[in-house]
Amino acid sequence: MPDFDVITVGAGHNALITSAYLAQAGYKVGVFERRDVVGGAVSTKEIVPGYQFDLGGSAHILIRLTPIIEELGLERYGLEYIDIDPLFFAPYRDGESVFIHRSEQKTVEGLERSYPGEGEAYRRFMDDWRPFGKAVKELFLSTPSPLNLGKKMIFGKAIKGDWKKALPKILKPYGEVVDSYFKEERVKTPLVWMAAQSGPPPSEPFSSPFVLWQPLYHESGMARPKGGSGMLTQALGRHIEAHGGQLFVNASVEKILVEGTRATGVQVGGQVYTARSVVAGTHALETFGKLLPEAHRPEGSRHMRVGNGFGAILRLALNAPVRYSAHPGDAARRALGLICRDRAQLSAAYGDFLAGRPAADPPIVAMSFSAVDDTLAPPGGEVLWLWAQYFPYELAHGARWADIEDEVAERILDAYEVYAPGTKAKVVGKLFQHPEWLERHLGLYRGNVMHLEMSLDQMFALRPFLGMAEYKTHLKGLYLTGASTHPGGGIMGASGRNAARVVLKDLEKKKV
Repeated sequence: MPDFDVITVGAGHNALITSAYLAQAGYKVGVFERRDVVGGAVSTKEIVPGYQFDLGGSAHILIRLTPIIEELGLERYGLEYIDIDPLFFAPYRDGESVFIHRSEQKTVEGLERSYPGEGEAYRRFMDDWRPFGKAVKELFLSTPSPLNLGKKMIFGKAIKGDWKKALPKILKPYGEVVDSYFKEERVKTPLVWMAAQSGPPPSEPFSSPFVLWQPLYHESGMARPKGGSGMLTQALGRHIEAHGGQLFVNASVEKILVEGTRATGVQVGGQVYTARSVVAGTHALETFGKLLPEAHRPEGSRHMRVGNGFGAILRLALNAPVRYSAHPGDAARRALGLICRDRAQLSAAYGDFLAGRPAADPPIVAMSFSAVDDTLAPPGGEVLWLWAQYFPYELAHGARWADIEDEVAERILDAYEVYAPGTKAKVVGKLFQHPEWLERHLGLYRGNVMHLEMSLDQMFALRPFLGMAEYKTHLKGLYLTGASTHPGGGIMGASGRNAARVVLKDLEKKKV
């Protein structure tokens, strides 16, 4: 008899979601995690005394488009979400600002007041692409087979009107799509900057879906787990244990065991654990390049593109709340701050990145979620997290992150200070997560938080590579989940849920 029905390698949020569904279905599950806490990049830690810092993703948007929270009943295991509204806030140096609210109508009205005609343009943009956004959501919640792609995108009425007229826009860079609807740069910029969070720049061909799912933000909204982003994965861990599963931390898997053409278990600290099935939630480079015996590494695994990083985050503990010049009220603190002067700034930052230099003038996404959750900071204090782009992992001319990290962190804070004067004087502690830090501490190869580059040749049925995209592998009993698989990075959990359905189907077949 094997030790487990299923062994999961790694405890990122997708791996935990897969494990939770399997445990809830009555299977004996063992989860092995190399760190001292489950959660992977969706984890929270007290870095500065009294201040809770997320170590990875912070804004929970995409997971709210899924039924995962309800299907697993995670509220019963301590997960409490706090809704965030407004969703996005874009300040400008002259005191003007743009708000994107959960309410689409309120957003339209606000834009129309500030920039006549742009509110109605936003309404048209939402109406035209809402069906596409919903089709993408349904595709994300299914295995990325050609059949599903056709059903959701072509036969599922993903396009409003004539396909022949819409297709050119779908194939365009997302920067050009925005140009076709809006005239005002201050309205275009936050839409483009939010789309850039997946990695590709606004000029990348075939990248339009990154902005065309803007209607989904109004559907899902944005939320924060009370106590930190890691409260999601802590609830998942409690769910697994409550259903008889076992979590092993400080338990680094050394290799996946293979007999013939079947995965049979793992080796941890020299000890062997056997299972009917193994789910690898690790980075695809680690799964195929380290954990599998060399004789069982498929050719396609040698051609995955990780890229050269792209972002860095400065996490700050403040002794007083931030205040924006453009909007001193708390509405701006609650929202996701989209700090980007214009698209020229974004393009220049990407140019620095291509040259192997940290962005000289980085655009920023600012998060001060202590505005809605007072458990994150001591009374009167604030946590402020500044995600900035673009920053290469491998630097030009032999430069090393160890030598420039303080200078680059200061550059990010200086760029933010322009919009929220006085912030620097409030800093009482910090953590700078540059690309090397992300690789060293979170296992994000070359600092890519999406695992693999989110370009068309590594999406849908090509993620992580052709033949391995439907969560199954070339070995019987070995499955994949995580950001290396469809639909990619971000706190969504769709990969974990999709993989669980595939594994459950196969396990049920073996019962017959």
